Amino acid sequence: MPAQHDIAAETELWDTFAASAFKDDAEPSFCWTQYAGHGPGPELLGDPRSVLEIGCGTGRALAFLAQRGIVARGVDLSPVMVKKTTTKWASFGAEFVCAEVLQYLSEHEEAYDAIYSIFGAAWFTDPSRLFPLVRQRLNPGGVFVFSQPPAIPGAYGPQGMYKGGFAGKAMFTYRYSYRPAVWERLLTRAGFASANAQILGAPKPGHIGTLLVHAMIP
Repeated sequence: MPAQHDIAAETELWDTFAASAFKDDAEPSFCWTQYAGHGPGPELLGDPRSVLEIGCGTGRALAFLAQRGIVARGVDLSPVMVKKTTTKWASFGAEFVCAEVLQYLSEHEEAYDAIYSIFGAAWFTDPSRLFPLVRQRLNPGGVFVFSQPPAIPGAYGPQGMYKGGFAGKAMFTYRYSYRPAVWERLLTRAGFASANAQILGAPKPGHIGTLLVHAMIP
């Protein structure tokens, strides 16, 4: 049975995250991994004229792309985060929309050269629902790239996740974890022509790596 998401509760959760994660003095930056300066950069997106970041968080990656003249739009569930990112990055040319990602992709017909997620909505949204919608919103030859922590061995599928500690108000969401081969299979089933999922090792041996997934449509 699919995980049952409470959108109002998750909005409150991500508003709380926004209050702690957003930094007023941040600069535009693009990194797929949780380690600054580690791994590939935006070249994985190809040479897009337009991008959509799903679960855009603090907006630093989107601002980085907008600075390069790319039409850059981000979607995030948190009204608090979207207000902060709009104030901070709108002058860079980035656009931020407050919406639930599945609803946004279903209701808006704009298409993009690249759609991506960095520890964002691709981690927290049922891929059986998300991937077909992403596929529909890509221009011919478009790419979908996402990164997130790899699955803990033996713990696959939707995983419940508390945020903000284990005392106080119960704020939680679901994240989705699979082996790389399963991610590839989910993408090809959704209509992608090719999909490659790999785990990029951390810069320090024994530390948590990064799942990095790249998919294309014809």
